[in-house]
Amino acid sequence: MSFANVLKLEKISKRYNVSDVFVLNEVSLSVKKSEFVALLGPSGSGKSTLLHICGLLDSPTSGDIYICGKHIENISDEEKTNFRLAKLGFVYQYHHLLQEFSAAENVILPQLIRGISRKIAYEKAVHLLSELGLREKINALPSELSGGQKQRVAIARAVANEPEILLADEPTGNLDYETAMLVFDDLLKIAQANKMSAIIATHNEELVEKMDRTYYISEGRLLER
Repeated sequence: MSFANVLKLEKISKRYNVSDVFVLNEVSLSVKKSEFVALLGPSGSGKSTLLHICGLLDSPTSGDIYICGKHIENISDEEKTNFRLAKLGFVYQYHHLLQEFSAAENVILPQLIRGISRKIAYEKAVHLLSELGLREKINALPSELSGGQKQRVAIARAVANEPEILLADEPTGNLDYETAMLVFDDLLKIAQANKMSAIIATHNEELVEKMDRTYYISEGRLLER
């Protein structure tokens, strides 16, 4: 079944204490299938909070979330976990790879958690890492990889379960300019190949130019550029 919008936020507000100002103030956003959306805004503007709410890692104070047509309301933590495994992929500024596991094993793990057989998970990991130029590094530990290679492994891990939506928070923020551009292109390429939608928070204006739409967060409000 397909949906006009894979993600829809309706009047999402967030504040952490009753007396606090709103981090997000009645934010609404719709993302279509295979659409790439950029989030801009200064540090502390609410970009990460918005991504965490989209990824069901945080709950809004008020408002409604729809993912692939499902209204996410009062579902259990277990249901949220299963939904994240099946529908959402995450890439962060820091790769968060498990240091004691190889590149392939890091990509295999989320698939095993979802219930995919180890054989199929391994084949998928090799395929994704090869697509990202890491065929010769599948058995390497994170300590044996460069910064760009580690982030490519993190991208492979994020898309291994074929999510509908890829959420990326400053995914190239720790990389030098040239490596950042190459890794970002790889991220977009693999997302496009798998027909995923993406919401990407970034400060890099050159990266923003590669996106379909761009939003700016200011004083808790989301404004389309």
